[in-house]
Amino acid sequence: MNRLLLVTTASACWLAACASDPINTTPGAAVAAAPAAEVLAARLITAAGLLAHIKVLASDEFEGRLPGTAGEDKTIAYLTGQFKAMGLAPGNPDGSYVQKVPLVGIKGTATMQFKAGKKMIAMRQRDDFVAATPRFVTSVSVIDSPLVFVGYGVQAPEYGWDDYKGLDVRGKTIVMLINDPPVPSKADAGQLDPQMFAGKGMTYYGRWTYKYEIASKLGAAAAIIVHETEPAAYPWEVVKNSWSGEQFELDAADKNAGQVAVKSWITLEKARALFAASGQNYDQLKQRAASREFVPVPLKAKVSFEVRNQLRQVASRNVVAVLPGSDPAVAKEPVIYNAHWDHLGRDTSLKGDQIYNGAVDNASGVAAVLEIARAFKALPVAPRRPILFMSVTAEEQGLLGSRWYARNPLYPLARTVGIINMDSLNPWGPTRDLQIVGSGQNSLEDVLSQVAADAGRVTRNDKHPEQGSYYRSDQFELAKVGVPGLYACRGSEMIGADPALGEKLGAQYTETRYHKPADEILPDWNLDGAALDMQLMFEVGRRVANAEALPQWKASSEFRAIREAAHP
Repeated sequence: MNRLLLVTTASACWLAACASDPINTTPGAAVAAAPAAEVLAARLITAAGLLAHIKVLASDEFEGRLPGTAGEDKTIAYLTGQFKAMGLAPGNPDGSYVQKVPLVGIKGTATMQFKAGKKMIAMRQRDDFVAATPRFVTSVSVIDSPLVFVGYGVQAPEYGWDDYKGLDVRGKTIVMLINDPPVPSKADAGQLDPQMFAGKGMTYYGRWTYKYEIASKLGAAAAIIVHETEPAAYPWEVVKNSWSGEQFELDAADKNAGQVAVKSWITLEKARALFAASGQNYDQLKQRAASREFVPVPLKAKVSFEVRNQLRQVASRNVVAVLPGSDPAVAKEPVIYNAHWDHLGRDTSLKGDQIYNGAVDNASGVAAVLEIARAFKALPVAPRRPILFMSVTAEEQGLLGSRWYARNPLYPLARTVGIINMDSLNPWGPTRDLQIVGSGQNSLEDVLSQVAADAGRVTRNDKHPEQGSYYRSDQFELAKVGVPGLYACRGSEMIGADPALGEKLGAQYTETRYHKPADEILPDWNLDGAALDMQLMFEVGRRVANAEALPQWKASSEFRAIREAAHP
């Protein structure tokens, strides 16, 4: 079947029973139903439309879209220009298309050295370690700080888990493993206990952001995370590229003095060398750390850091446009479509290609928001509730743009219906399935499953829950304040292809292109599948915006209590 025909045919399956009057009413003639208005609108989301936006946003001219650069200015101008051309209203109640996000840019150089007895372990920046300070200061020094291994660095009272056991970490540098503790099942030692840290899945305790937060809370001098590719779900090169350029923090009155002075990562190879020089076996201690009975292990070693910074104030921006709803009774209950516009900018220390174009991550998601906005604007009658189209800054810096919105909402969070987040579309062609990231969270997933079924497709639960991807994109910041969030990513069951091909392509992208200058538009891209997916996401938002009932968190979701407090 022609792929374009496949896109439009699948879309037309949604509401065939609700189609308008027949086109041909000649007696005896076959009756053909005219497509419903929502199907015609959805058809405006095309592969060509997505590609046109991606070509602009991922071009070298946009210099990798780093906040606080000419690339940001060009990105903001492009997005606001597109929304204005569509006839969408400014999304900020102040009458503008932007929400200002105050950031501080920190461009640092760091040194790090371990000393175990008389042995010195030299560390090469980028190759062996990355380190930065979140504090707004020109320099930070941590000299001969005692090292202590704290396993996974987790305090989780709901699981009866405390990796610190009363240890006073003030003045010390804590060394932590990435991800959640992998607690074996008592019934089957080859499986993980589903009652502990979501079993195979990852909880927020496994995210690197949590590791640094607990280090700050407990007053550690510095924090070191040991990188391992499998549990982290990305290779060392991603850490190196993500942490070596200018870093950003939300501006803060205390200049982030309450945060841990140094955040760092080291390679597995260097961790093994450190533990061995301290008279310990890394793998044995890692195994011990998967138990509640684990107690911190002082390492017979010390670490010294020196971080020197250049600081600048950055007035970054989220971009917001709105399609007002048609029902005044729910005029303050928006449905949000979101994608982050930023990427990693330019690295002048690289030989050859220096620009992190971020074509998949996340020019593709921004293109989706624009195409979906165009589809909604084409509806003859707007949905009951308003639709807010948002593209946020500094996601790559720790979800900062969405965090700022969650702290400074333009619309009441307690009445915000939900957020549908687009991050990294499928560039490899149509799939039968669509994967729900962090599946099991809220009823938005059920709406997507029904929309997919109406189109002859299926949704799949998160195939890699151990990667914790739900905590790695912008809907998480709104989930933390109770707003249901849907994050669906590319499927893997490619139509007319080897069943293993989709997974293979995804793994290749992570290995060779993710957070690298190689994330560019390729000649063999096929965005027909992305268009199909975004037609489904359009329909999800349309149905939710017209529904009587609001989406709900599921009983097992960690975010349910927050929403219930907002909607008693």
